[in-house]
Amino acid sequence: MNSRERVLAALAHGEPDMVPIDSGATRSTGITAVAYARLRAHLGISEGEIRVYDMGQQLAGVDAAVLKRFAVDVVALDADQLGPWQDFRLPDGTPAKIPVACAIVQGDDGSQYLRERGRLVRRRPAHGWYFDEIYHPLAEASTLADIESYDWQLLDAELLRRLRRRARQLYEKTPYAVVGAFGGNVLEAAQSLRGWEQFMLDLAGNKAFASALLQRITEVNLENLRRYLEAVGEYIQVIQFGDDLGMQTGPLISPETYRQLLKPCHQRLYRYVKDHSPLYVFLHSCGSVYDFIPEFIDAGVDILNPVQTSARNMEPERLKKEFGSDLTFWGGGGDTQWVLPHGSIQEVRQDVRQRMAVFAPGGGFVFGQVHNVQPDVPPENVVALFDAAVEYRGYPLL
Repeated sequence: MNSRERVLAALAHGEPDMVPIDSGATRSTGITAVAYARLRAHLGISEGEIRVYDMGQQLAGVDAAVLKRFAVDVVALDADQLGPWQDFRLPDGTPAKIPVACAIVQGDDGSQYLRERGRLVRRRPAHGWYFDEIYHPLAEASTLADIESYDWQLLDAELLRRLRRRARQLYEKTPYAVVGAFGGNVLEAAQSLRGWEQFMLDLAGNKAFASALLQRITEVNLENLRRYLEAVGEYIQVIQFGDDLGMQTGPLISPETYRQLLKPCHQRLYRYVKDHSPLYVFLHSCGSVYDFIPEFIDAGVDILNPVQTSARNMEPERLKKEFGSDLTFWGGGGDTQWVLPHGSIQEVRQDVRQRMAVFAPGGGFVFGQVHNVQPDVPPENVVALFDAAVEYRGYPLL
């Protein structure tokens, strides 16, 4: 089997020759640029450059040499990775590149800002790692007219042509499975537009306004989804959506609120994919989302990520037993909260082996750590994670 065949077999809930491996194919299965610089140095890789394609999370694109070293089977289709690029310094001073479209403004206190359309929209504190949102364009909105008058952005034709060229190249010239990082967030888009706290208040006390905003976001997402699938749908195998619905201790919103306001939005998007393509629907949703999983499946989700197994009710054995016949678990293969940053190499390896033994039988599993590798993770542990995955991935499982 080649990598694409291996991934597709696992997504069809069959046992391929080996468990597929992902490192960096999505914005929740990757590695922060600071950690990646240390990993490259540890592996003796000096060629190429560190490209930060996600400024908020400070994620680095993964080089071909690392993909090969970790036996990775799946890669990203992501517009931000297409450049062009400009010089940048990571928070620890390491030279890197960022997209030219990112305008950096230096603050007097040592902080950095991202400027878009003449506004400062994100800030990285002087001693911080990430660029957090500081501008919410609909924070003061109060009427349906305010929602309609917002400058809703659609995917432009030139971007779609670039994506199509890249998707075709990956499909025809490489053996990898390809993930289309569409996004299509609904809840998170509303939180970004209104501000996280304000939109949570909307959900609790102004449901009519919240519903109208969610519906408008969904309409925009549907039009962008139509354009996206027409451009790249024949070349990719997985399309990624996202909406974080869990905390460490339980759901972020009530299941009733989800069913009433969010599920209809998700269902429209995921069913559109099913009606217009053979693609698998990938949903990224952090935290304790156990209570939502039956709703996800009903809405059309095929793949759940990041599989945050340290959160309440998210034990691997429970998830596999109850939902393993309906969902592919993409992630959950290594604990990123405790073991990966703080464990020994042997503890990392044992963690991988135990999780592989639970998630991999019967297919329906793509290996990856629970979430992005953070700056404090030792490179030795990253290597141990993937070396263990390669060692224990073969069927029949050891």
